[in-house]
Amino acid sequence: MADNNTITAVPGIRVGHATDAEGLTGCTVVLCDGEGAVGGVDQRGGAPGTRETDLLRPMHLVQRVNAVLLAGGSAFGLAAADGVVRFLSEKGVGYKSGAVRVPIVPAAILFDLGLGSAEARPGAEMGYTAALAASGHAVPEGNFGAGAGCSAGKLLGPGRATKTGIGSVAVRLGGGLVVGALMAVNPFGDVVAEDGNIIAGTRPLRGKGFAGSLKLLNSLTGRLALRAAGATVIGVVATNARLNKEECNKMAQMAQDGLARAIRPAHTLFDGDTLFALATGKVRTSATLAGAYATEMVAQAIVRAAECAVAAGGLPAGRDLLAGTRA
Repeated sequence: MADNNTITAVPGIRVGHATDAEGLTGCTVVLCDGEGAVGGVDQRGGAPGTRETDLLRPMHLVQRVNAVLLAGGSAFGLAAADGVVRFLSEKGVGYKSGAVRVPIVPAAILFDLGLGSAEARPGAEMGYTAALAASGHAVPEGNFGAGAGCSAGKLLGPGRATKTGIGSVAVRLGGGLVVGALMAVNPFGDVVAEDGNIIAGTRPLRGKGFAGSLKLLNSLTGRLALRAAGATVIGVVATNARLNKEECNKMAQMAQDGLARAIRPAHTLFDGDTLFALATGKVRTSATLAGAYATEMVAQAIVRAAECAVAAGGLPAGRDLLAGTRA
């Protein structure tokens, strides 16, 4: 669809959300049609929560994945992957191992237990629901799925953060090549636009606007070690390029630069930043080209996640704060 500028513009990729709007948590499933997509992963930051990431690395047997799960709920949210596995198993989809097909579903979680209800956690039923809802339509952005409980700017505690969510973009390039990204944005640091201005992040204890996490960190030099609320940015980059597993891992690695461009600071001890890469394998191109545009898409999708979010759980969205500044 020409008017779809989200990750589902990549042929063979479908996305579904399941959202708990009261508990402020949820999960998002990226389904890979047919025999799946070649996968890769790059994980940075000091507090990851993941499932089945080792098999995505080079020198491992499995080449293709059938879906990727992004979820809230911290480590509890990894249980949502069981529902995705069940959904795919019912469809007869998975890695063929003798008489059995085993669905391959890597997953990553983010910590959203400090917003909404700490008892609200994605489980297997929510994962199944998200997979059932997956479609090739434009991905709903903002407070949906894994973005339901996201916020940015945790340095002064969760109460001084700004509501963010999930965002997605895609670009169509020459020769029919498409590259897209889907990002759930819950960082310790701030979200910054291309011009360098903060659009979501730590809010000051007094006054309006944003405090600036880097500036605050500098003011804490020599003090006790930081104790921040859980954070993490997780996402998927996808392309219809024909890439092998090594090239997919390189695309994921390059795409992390987009995260570092749009989050300040990025990859901290409190973040478990994880990016999955998927290649559906139709268009011949280089991993360098795919990775370069994946980087751009990640940065843009992070900004979209902040721009599309609405206030929730007592936190204002960036749009509210920016409107107040202009007023």
